[in-house]
Amino acid sequence: MQTIVNELHEQQYERLITGLISNEFGICDNFFSADIIEELRKNLLNNYEEGIMYRAGIGKDSEYTKDKEIRRDVICWIDEKSENVTERLFIQKMNEFVEYLNKTCYTSINAFEFHYAYYDVGSFYKRHVDQFKNDNGRLFSFVMYLNDNWQFNDGGELVLYTQQQTEIILPIGGRVAFFKSDVIEHEVKVALTKPRLSIVGWMKNV
Repeated sequence: MQTIVNELHEQQYERLITGLISNEFGICDNFFSADIIEELRKNLLNNYEEGIMYRAGIGKDSEYTKDKEIRRDVICWIDEKSENVTERLFIQKMNEFVEYLNKTCYTSINAFEFHYAYYDVGSFYKRHVDQFKNDNGRLFSFVMYLNDNWQFNDGGELVLYTQQQTEIILPIGGRVAFFKSDVIEHEVKVALTKPRLSIVGWMKNV
């Protein structure tokens, strides 16, 4: 059954797609309402306080390692069948966005995965691409920030290295960054004054 996309959502999706085509990345602020961002932020912090987030690694399968000199965030995956009301709203919109991408851009996405990411003060992720050497299933990277009242001197910027320019993106709550997983090198600068919170994921063909 085809999803009917409301006008606001269509404008947001088109903003991300247009940015991707024109600049190699799309940016959209206020992707969800402030109330939903707040609830997702609470979910992340509850997971952190309950100790269910774990040190993230790099690579896959036999190449998987945990290296604090490359990345220092902790994560926990969002269940695609989560019963949490706000997570269900998030997954529903991601399904809608994927359907829109497949319909308008013929992207052949057939799966996605998302996790919460917590960067404590002093944490970072050095320059990298999101595609594995032994698995090319990731097509697009999607990052949505959950921070409250983030300022430039808080650090934690996302830096995108495109063919045209180096773009610095402040991780403001509700802001989304969208780019090709196998093309754009990027890094997360050090969180300087407080923890940096986000949802990170990939739209895939598996």
